[in-house]
Amino acid sequence: MTNHTSETEFKSLCEGKLFFCDFPELAVDDEILNEKLVKYNNEWNAQKRMEIFKTIVGHVGEHVKMIGPFYCNFGRYISIGDNCIINFNCTVLEGGPVTIGNRVLIGPNCNLIGISHTTCEKIRNYGACTALGKPIVIKDGAWLGAGVIVLPGVTIGKNAVIGAGSVVTHDIPDDMIAVGSPARPIRKVSEYPDWTPDQRDVPLN
Repeated sequence: MTNHTSETEFKSLCEGKLFFCDFPELAVDDEILNEKLVKYNNEWNAQKRMEIFKTIVGHVGEHVKMIGPFYCNFGRYISIGDNCIINFNCTVLEGGPVTIGNRVLIGPNCNLIGISHTTCEKIRNYGACTALGKPIVIKDGAWLGAGVIVLPGVTIGKNAVIGAGSVVTHDIPDDMIAVGSPARPIRKVSEYPDWTPDQRDVPLN
């Protein structure tokens, strides 16, 4: 069960205030979460694995395919829409709510990093750790290629495509392809409005 102290600290994190990681209640939450993650990442049966996953994250939509391993720091502030595929070795660090829309594809080795630290060493190392956070939003139909890193406060637009290995530091508009570090929009996504499943020769671009 979530304790009041961790909820209060997370609320501070979402408000852009310093989050203090060094308190006993959070350690208890960590133990509970880590036990669930170990069970999830070591369960071979897909149905059982998804049952465990639904106890880790705040919301999971219909027809979601999760391919482990998966890692997160809270879990309960993650929301995943319908018909999503999240590939191998995804890490989500919630520094605010992480909202993944419908029909989102997340490639292998992607990192959604909603939490950061100050550059001031004195503040950064107060106690065990202090942190700053912002939410992350990935809108419907977006596709993150392999190895994409999304940083705090970023919104990735509807149907946007992020090229493999890109580091997303700022919002990406709807229907745009963005690549690089930092990721920058380079062109509109391709559109085939009359496409049907029997047209298998459509070029990949």
